[in-house]
Amino acid sequence: MTSLLLKLFIKGDLADKNTRGKCGTLAGIVGVLCNLLLFAIKFLAGTLSGSVSMIADAFNNFSDMGSSIVTMLGFKLASKPADPEHPFGHGRMEYMSAALVSVLIMLVGFELLTESASKLSDPTVPDAGLLPIIILAVSILIKLWMAVFNRSLGKKINSGALAATATDSLNDCISTSAVLAVAIVCRVLPDVAFVKYLDPIVGILVAVFILYSGYLSLRETLDPLIGLAPDPKTVDEIKNIVMADPDFLGIHDMIVHNYGPSRGFVSLHVEVSATGDILVLHEKIDRCERDIKHQTGIEAVIHMDPIVTDDEDVNRARDLMSQRIAEFHNGMTIHDFRMVKGEKQNNLIFDVCVPPDCKLSHKQIRAAIQSLATDIDKTYQCVITVDHDFSGGKH
Repeated sequence: MTSLLLKLFIKGDLADKNTRGKCGTLAGIVGVLCNLLLFAIKFLAGTLSGSVSMIADAFNNFSDMGSSIVTMLGFKLASKPADPEHPFGHGRMEYMSAALVSVLIMLVGFELLTESASKLSDPTVPDAGLLPIIILAVSILIKLWMAVFNRSLGKKINSGALAATATDSLNDCISTSAVLAVAIVCRVLPDVAFVKYLDPIVGILVAVFILYSGYLSLRETLDPLIGLAPDPKTVDEIKNIVMADPDFLGIHDMIVHNYGPSRGFVSLHVEVSATGDILVLHEKIDRCERDIKHQTGIEAVIHMDPIVTDDEDVNRARDLMSQRIAEFHNGMTIHDFRMVKGEKQNNLIFDVCVPPDCKLSHKQIRAAIQSLATDIDKTYQCVITVDHDFSGGKH
């Protein structure tokens, strides 16, 4: 069904930001129509039967309709082109819309919790006829289809907003199933004493479930806005593209920026031989930036770092220091290594890249590395710049 709807209403490459916006609009329209239908029939059934849990479930669908409208708006804003005030575009609006959907889910959960709890003081057995049961069963099937539709479309265009909507649809299936179970029990065992408490109790459980799912969804959608570590596969892919050239000796200081699902940037430093032809190396770096853009869709900016490769003393010092520092802390690396030789003292000037899990202060790191250097050669004096690994890996 997802492929059929895409074929009928969406033309163009799904990776294109304009096509993404059309996909978001399609998902929003489907969500609005389905949830409006579910709200109307559930509210009618809940009113006729007097079931608070069924009315609560109806208003859950009403909030989903509002969420669909917010999702459409988020995709529309995210597809806007860059402007002077927002040179990187508006892609993060999609993350913000997903976060707003999560907040709406939690607000509905709180309202349902309050309403259901108030019914505990004066519980009644709902008049569960056959029609409400049929309506609930049909609504579960509709929500299952919506979950599959949104998840499938979300994967096709890599959308966190649609993934959150799919999760919400699955949660609705669970909550509606609980309401359906109550309706069946009330129809089969209307005179049993405890049955009158089932409706408000299930309403409370549904509300708590909605609150928790909204919290999980909010936590997931806020991560890209706060600043999430890049996908390790993406980092490895970029590294492999760069290191495919034999003139590139190493990379460091990789930073990946995300301005939306289809708007990424990466900056990194590439080590090259100090004796290489600078014009040839510059051309290779330009080509590498284009390759990264073509293969990953990420804009790349590469800085060239020349290093000495034909001095035995420098090579020995660099190799020994790299080995000892890696043994001192797994994942800690050095780069931009230089040696200034003197009669009684040799200055080792380099940057040390500290992984996120290192709890040592900069002062402690410098002192420990200086001790390692002195153990290798008493003439070594380290001049260290401490920086941090933002790539989420060891490079």
